[in-house]
Order: sequence, then C-alpha cells, then structure tokens
Amino acid sequence: MATRPFELADSPLFVAEGIFAAEIVAECRRRGLLAGAYALRRPRGATFLRRLTRDLAEQRKGPAMLIRRGVTLLRTEPAVLRRQTGLGAEAARGRDVLRRVAGLLAAGHPGTG
Repeated sequence: MATRPFELADSPLFVAEGIFAAEIVAECRRRGLLAGAYALRRPRGATFLRRLTRDLAEQRKGPAMLIRRGVTLLRTEPAVLRRQTGLGAEAARGRDVLRRVAGLLAAGHPGTG
C-alpha cells in the first residue's frame, strides 16, 4: 500500500471519501482526529442505475459488460458495507452524514473556531 503525507492546514475537519476511506478510521481515531466515520448506505438499485447511466454516458465499456459489472457490484455491495463498518465506519444515509457534519461545525467541534 502506498502512503503520502496529508496536511490539514487550518481546516477543522476533513472528509475522506471513497471505498477505501474506512481504511484510515482506526489511525484517525488513534491520533484523536476522528469526529465521525460514515459508510454511505444507499438503495442498491438506485446506485446500480446511477452507475450504469454514468458509465454508459462515458462509454467506458460495452453495454453488456457494464450491466454484468453493475450486477456484480450490486450483489457485493452488502459485503462492502459490512467491511467498512467492520473497520469502524457507521452506515448512514447521505443526508444524515451531511446533517451530522453540519452539527459538528455548528457545535464548534475542536478546531472549528
């Protein structure tokens, strides 16, 4: 696994996004940097359609391949979410995550002002 320096500068919070974001939860918690860790829980069918629409528009691969890949990802999504929560992230809907982050900022989370 590659590593590289990450500077927060004067930012009170940072957001790590993506399928591998949960990988840093334990280390952020150990360093006292963790305000919250969330794994997005979305309707699987909606995610499948959004991904397929995007990939078809970008012509990433042929339609049949994109559908097969999408179905595979649809089936494995529960396992991905289980893994992320196992690494310390909390499963939550997007709007709930946004509300919680806004609450941290409003409450003056350490470093927010």
